[in-house]
Amino acid sequence: MLRSLRFAPIVALAACSLALPGRAVAADATPLAEGSKAPDFSLPSQEDTNVSLSHYHGKWVVLYFYPKDMTTGCTIEAHKFQDALPKLDALNAVVLGVSLDTVESHKTFCSKDSLTFKLLADPDHKVIDAYGVPVSMHGDTGFAQRDTFLISPQGKIAKVWTNVNPNTHTDDVLGAIAGLNGGDADKVQAHKMN
Repeated sequence: MLRSLRFAPIVALAACSLALPGRAVAADATPLAEGSKAPDFSLPSQEDTNVSLSHYHGKWVVLYFYPKDMTTGCTIEAHKFQDALPKLDALNAVVLGVSLDTVESHKTFCSKDSLTFKLLADPDHKVIDAYGVPVSMHGDTGFAQRDTFLISPQGKIAKVWTNVNPNTHTDDVLGAIAGLNGGDADKVQAHKMN
């Protein structure tokens, strides 16, 4: 009994910090289900322009969430998507990356790593929360989980990947789009090798 009372203030403090405005933590969030309508959004990109999901109606959208600009795993994942852009374009797909980082951070990341697809700033968790992406807090800094939503040309969530491996994930996405387009994932893999 005495032991549990000793930890009560810590538990209470943790619970209070989770309830503070701007400190929302969706560590137990549930990603949107496949087949559901993808929520529309408008977020600023590294180009200082707002990007909305509705701008891409009629295209496949690879909406990927990642923890932090210029970190090892996030840089690997971004480069894999950058390298796959011609294949994704051939499949009528675009890539949109989302993190809790600022527009300025995205500008630096894109410039430093020659990234040409759009990175969207979501420091207020609007889209991250709408899609049910878990966020973990380390001190005052939040990190979105590495999750991806493949959105169909009709605006439905066609596929969801959670906790992805940044080294192999792009191949999974290419295969899924090819398969959902009635194509053969092996052809995409063969195209990848050429």
